[in-house]
Amino acid sequence: MVPHEVVVIEGGDLGCARLLVLLRARVAELDEGTVVHLSTSDPVAPIDLPVWCRMTGHDYLGTVAGTDVPTYAVRVTASPAPTDPTNPWRRPATEHGRVS
Repeated sequence: MVPHEVVVIEGGDLGCARLLVLLRARVAELDEGTVVHLSTSDPVAPIDLPVWCRMTGHDYLGTVAGTDVPTYAVRVTASPAPTDPTNPWRRPATEHGRVS
């Protein structure tokens, strides 16, 4: 089995909303199985990232050990559940204003 690529995203001090927008955009470009290491000083990230992964179907792998900045690992799934591009913690609205 060939190991998948690890992609590093530097989240810096972005708040969770901006982190999720950044993460959503980046994982959309990646192959299934790619592991993303997201570094961030946002204290809410260890709460919000697992929830977002459950919502979308990506795999939350937990904290990455041995890093200077808190870093979290996510494995990209083949067919994630869709989310709103500008509000990735929400499902996209349908044409009738209902959530799909």
